[in-house]
Amino acid sequence: MSDSTPASPTPARSPFDPPGVEWTSVSPRLVRARFVVIGLVLLVPLVAGVVLATLVTPWCWSIVVVVVAVALWSGWLVPRQVRATRYAERDDDLLVRRGIMFRSLVVVPYGRLQYVDVEAGPVATRFGIANVQLHTASPATDAAIPGLGHDDAALLRDRLAARGEARLAGL
Repeated sequence: MSDSTPASPTPARSPFDPPGVEWTSVSPRLVRARFVVIGLVLLVPLVAGVVLATLVTPWCWSIVVVVVAVALWSGWLVPRQVRATRYAERDDDLLVRRGIMFRSLVVVPYGRLQYVDVEAGPVATRFGIANVQLHTASPATDAAIPGLGHDDAALLRDRLAARGEARLAGL
């Protein structure tokens, strides 16, 4: 009988957390900006539900209950989503990680970058944040980093554009 004990298995690393990567968080102001948008969207059905329930029929209070439930659920979910959104710049590529239940990790090689956009709507501008959108030859690439401060977004855009140009030139 041989005395061979199986080696203890090494804990499996998550495919969403590569070793040696230092992640950068997005701005916490993104939480407040998303709350404003959700509040504006939910305001119309809330007011309509209250008006209909008081003037027409009491069963319309169910609309108010649903709107309040969605608001509470969003209040719980949005901060977690923002904390889960991170990005990392490596030597050859950019990693963008997001999601809680349905997680995704997008890896964009710098040599595939065609251009980089910085976008900010009225709510994002009010909170001093912007989105950095990466464009590659593949239309399926969804590499966007939401909720960066204006200065951070501009610096990231410039760094990514420079790295993309250097990789395309073969440097």
